[in-house]
Amino acid sequence: PIGVFDSGLGGLSAVAALSSLLPGEDVVYFGDTGRVPYGTRSKAAILQYARQDVAFLKRQGVKLIIAACGTVSSVAGEVGRGCGLPFVGVVEPTAAAAAAATRSGRVGVIGTAATVRSGAYEQAIHALLPAAQVFCRPCGLFVQMVEEGFTSPRDPVVQAVCRRYLQPLVAERLDVLILGCTHFPLLREAIGEVMGPGVQLIDSGRAAAEYAAGLLRQKGLLSGREVGGTSSFFVSDRTPAFCEVADRFLGRPITEVTQVRWE
Repeated sequence: PIGVFDSGLGGLSAVAALSSLLPGEDVVYFGDTGRVPYGTRSKAAILQYARQDVAFLKRQGVKLIIAACGTVSSVAGEVGRGCGLPFVGVVEPTAAAAAAATRSGRVGVIGTAATVRSGAYEQAIHALLPAAQVFCRPCGLFVQMVEEGFTSPRDPVVQAVCRRYLQPLVAERLDVLILGCTHFPLLREAIGEVMGPGVQLIDSGRAAAEYAAGLLRQKGLLSGREVGGTSSFFVSDRTPAFCEVADRFLGRPITEVTQVRWE
C-alpha cells in the first residue's frame, strides 16, 4: 500500500486525491489525532512525532510514504531522508504547482505557525521563480476548526476567522494562494469567498498526491490494477467528530477506524 500520515484529519485530502488518481492502489492512513496540532510544537517534538508516524506506516509494509502535513514537510525533512522508502512531502510539489499557476508572481501562503516560521515555501518558490513575491500568514485556528467540524462557509464563526486571517493577504493583490496545510481544503469555499474569484487556490494534499503518483509510475511501483484499491484508517485518538469530518474529506463514509496506542 501507499502510506499517508498527518497530525490529524487533514491528510485525508491527499487520500481522496490518491483514490481519484490511482483507484487500483491500496492506501494506509495514519492521523495522529491525539497530538494534533503539530504546528504549535517545537521542532524537536515535531521530529519525534514524525519519526513515530513513519515507523508505524513502515510496519504496515508500505512502498511509499506521503507526509501529508505541511508542518512536517516544512521542518522535519530529515525524517524523509532517513526512512529508507520513497518519501513525498507537500512543500515542493505545491510550490511547483503555484509557480506554474501564477501570472503576477505574487503568491500567498497560509499554514500553521511552524510552517510559516520555517520559510520552506518561500525557499521552494524562489528556487523556481526567483523574482516572485511571497506573502505568508499563519492560520492556526483553521486546523482546530476543521478537526471540530466547523467548515461551513455560512457559519458566522468560520466567516469571521477567515476574514480576520485573510484580509491582510487580500490587500497584497495575489493571484495564487497556497493552502499550505492539508486541513485547509475543507475551508476552501470560505477562503475563496474572502480572497475573491481572481485568486487561484492550490491544494497541497492534491499536489503531493499527483507528485506521488508520478513517482510510483517512474519507479515501477504501481499495483497494476485499474480499480479495487482499499483504504485503511488508523488514528492515535478516535475523537467523536472523526468519522463525520473524514466523510467530508473523502466524499464517502468510513466504516472502520482503528485506534493505535503509543507505547
